[in-house]
Amino acid sequence: MKQLWLTAKLDIVESLRARWFQIYTLVFGGIVALLFLFGLTESRVLGFIGLSRLLVTYIQLTMAILPIFVLITTVRSVAGDREAGVYEYLLSLPVSLAAWFWGKILGRYIVIFLPVFGAMVLAVLIALVRGIEVPWGIFGYYTGLLAVMAACFLGIGMLISALARSTDMAQGAAFLVWLTLLLFLDLILLGVMIQGKVTPEVAVTMALANPLQVFRTAALALFDPQLIVLGPSAYVILDMFGVTGYKVFALVYPTVLGVAAATLGYQLFRRGDLP
Repeated sequence: MKQLWLTAKLDIVESLRARWFQIYTLVFGGIVALLFLFGLTESRVLGFIGLSRLLVTYIQLTMAILPIFVLITTVRSVAGDREAGVYEYLLSLPVSLAAWFWGKILGRYIVIFLPVFGAMVLAVLIALVRGIEVPWGIFGYYTGLLAVMAACFLGIGMLISALARSTDMAQGAAFLVWLTLLLFLDLILLGVMIQGKVTPEVAVTMALANPLQVFRTAALALFDPQLIVLGPSAYVILDMFGVTGYKVFALVYPTVLGVAAATLGYQLFRRGDLP
């Protein structure tokens, strides 16, 4: 455990010095500031007003930005250390491979999640100062969604990083994964359904295999429990899970997916040719 925490601490220190972390923090802090600046808390959508409206918009923007940030920065981890010759020094130190690999995941998770969560806390503090009501239920569930989203794509990123043999290949694969998940939200999946005459249950199951689709639907379900905006597919989802069941599924499935991807990445990393 000591080796794991020391590795995590080292990764956190390195990330705090990196330019990507400064940009990453400014992006999410800037989003909250701009949403307040443009008076989004004073607008009303589907009955939501105040901080609820801001959080709904914030979570939608985060779903587009967070995954690609996490993937691109994470895949440089293992692949970058391989190219830099870090493994030769690693093998000469009393640090186990498990402690190093999982320590990097722990450190990177803290660095990834804190700026996103900090932006939400900033929004709450500004709301309290301005006398705006804080929807603590929405705040808590959205915090859980962000934590799960970070864990999911961090695990996928570590798997890609363990598979790739160069940083360029890792970054290209990460961008391809993100683009594929983004396209399969609606466009390509809809075309496959129409041409293949897939049953609604199979189509929805295929859609919910995509973690981005899970996050998007869960965010919608919080302010639209009947999922009216999804059309007929809402009936299938609600019949399969129910409103509460789907909210739980949206937290559990991406977490399992991220942990499974990270575990597979560790197994490949441990059995592979480190140098």
